[in-house]
Amino acid sequence: MANIVLLDGGMGQELIARSANPPSPLWSANVMMNEPDIVEAVHAEYVKAGAKVLTLNTYSATPERLARDASEDLFEPLQAKAVEIIETASANSDVTLGGCLPPLFGSYHPEHAPDEGTCLETYRQIVALQAPHVDVFICETLGCLREVRAAVRACVETGVPVWCGMTAMDANGSLLRSGETVEEAAQSAKDLGAAAVAINCSWPEAVTQALPELAKTGLPFGGWANGFSNAGADLALGGTVDGMGKRNDLDPDNYANHVMKWVDNGATLVGGCCEVGPAHIQKIAEQLKAAGHTLVGNF
Repeated sequence: MANIVLLDGGMGQELIARSANPPSPLWSANVMMNEPDIVEAVHAEYVKAGAKVLTLNTYSATPERLARDASEDLFEPLQAKAVEIIETASANSDVTLGGCLPPLFGSYHPEHAPDEGTCLETYRQIVALQAPHVDVFICETLGCLREVRAAVRACVETGVPVWCGMTAMDANGSLLRSGETVEEAAQSAKDLGAAAVAINCSWPEAVTQALPELAKTGLPFGGWANGFSNAGADLALGGTVDGMGKRNDLDPDNYANHVMKWVDNGATLVGGCCEVGPAHIQKIAEQLKAAGHTLVGNF
């Protein structure tokens, strides 16, 4: 039996489902500005469900996205608000707090990622604000090599451990959404000092396909998948999630079955992404414990 790091699930879709306001291009950050109590409640539900790691709700609060969709002046206030909320939600628990290093302009469009030097400059701004408050940095949904290299490098410079999550093609989990290989990206993350590698915000089947490529690094590895039916094709930069389809075959039981297969194949870092909520995390926690595994918040 193994020690398994159990992450939380998705925030953006969970927040939008509970919000009184329509989806906006700022996604989860918009809810945090206008309805912060919802963010705190979702964090707390993940803790209650059994998650051992909570991730800052800053996925859409990058300088680039804020400059495009609102105001770059919101960058520092939103980062600070996310820290305040997660610290309140986790105050009486022993969970690990994770920073968030997302794609800078938006999900699933690595062709719009800046050059590596520009990415590095922005990621350094993000980690400088988050590092004093988190136990680990979690890269999420990075879709190309230059994002991977820049994000991992910026985190490693702080001395805070980094787990590098990348997004793969749903139909071919051996490739990032850029077409570059998962194997090369994972090895680059390792070479730059990442402590773990993973595939996230891809179909569960893509995560399964990618696991052998991640395992080649010798690092702890795993994944946290999404429940979208059409993620890569239908989310435009600056758009909203109104048109995103949801798979009907990934209820908590079915999703947990995918996760248990990953664990059976050596994964020790698991959780959920978009459309994977507290009920899914609770089911994963139950199945992991029933199988004799120990849930932990770090390696």
